[in-house]
Amino acid sequence: QVQLVESGGGLVQAGGSLRLSCAFSGRPFSTYAMGWFRQAPGKEREFVAVISWTGSNSHYTDSVSGRFTISRDNAKNTVYLQMNSLKPEDTGVYYCAASINIHTAPREYDYWGQGTQVTVSS
Repeated sequence: QVQLVESGGGLVQAGGSLRLSCAFSGRPFSTYAMGWFRQAPGKEREFVAVISWTGSNSHYTDSVSGRFTISRDNAKNTVYLQMNSLKPEDTGVYYCAASINIHTAPREYDYWGQGTQVTVSS
């Protein structure tokens, strides 16, 4: 059974940084593209970033490009999201998810973590 467990969320001031981690288990990690999504209160879940199986390709939503970096360590079955220059509008629950291919639509992802809260104060 596939499990994804996020960690690393918290409260940070605007301009600060956080690093999220997502531990994957239950199937061969290197066969999945991994994505990060977020959901703010009252809003739909939105795509943040995705990384390919080997880590050679990645894609970001425009609002985080240049501030966030997605990476993965296939030896540790873990994907990361380094978030710098955080803004209040980055606040939300952050989810990691696994998909067979690189996608930006939540419906294309097969497995999801439980989420970790990120709150950015102004």
